[in-house]
Amino acid sequence: MTEKLYYTIGEVSKMFDVNTSLIRFWEKEFDVIKPKKNKKGNRLFTQIDVNNFHIIYHLVKERGYTLNGAKTKLTENKEDTVKNIEIVKSLKSMKEFLLDLKKQL
Repeated sequence: MTEKLYYTIGEVSKMFDVNTSLIRFWEKEFDVIKPKKNKKGNRLFTQIDVNNFHIIYHLVKERGYTLNGAKTKLTENKEDTVKNIEIVKSLKSMKEFLLDLKKQL
């Protein structure tokens, strides 16, 4: 599957199961989110924006950071956060695999 060049705000909100208003709010709050806008003014997010949304989502929704805490973490220690997200993804994948395996027994 190839990655798209741009994602609409609706597509991004579905990826994270949040309202489009939250996507717009995070865009204003976090300067790492820089969508392009088409002639109609619709936001077009790149894969980099989506990756940054994933980090923000992880910090705010999954780890319980405040917005200011998430901003600080992004500026001071983004690489560490990305590693943690990858670990969480890997653990979730293992959990799914083990639950599937348990069903088969």
